[in-house]
Amino acid sequence: MSSYVYILASAKNGTLYTGVTADLIKRMYEHKNKFVPGFAQKYSVGKLVYYETFNNIKNAIVREKHIKKWNREWKIKLIEQNNPQWKDLYQEILV
Repeated sequence: MSSYVYILASAKNGTLYTGVTADLIKRMYEHKNKFVPGFAQKYSVGKLVYYETFNNIKNAIVREKHIKKWNREWKIKLIEQNNPQWKDLYQEILV
């Protein structure tokens, strides 16, 4: 079963949120509709700007913990290497 680490942003260079899930489409739907109480809801962080796919949740959790320890500059570099326009990738994962 696939698992995902994802980064949400409020806008380009805005507030960032890193999370992990086994169902990226469902989780993004929840974030976009503000069904998930907490940081992402409070700061309107609902734009999917980066994600990685893993074969199991344990590996995804390890990666999420590493990214969460990174400084902001490193997270921005990761996003911009893969998504330089900071496009919302949500529509792409729906296909």
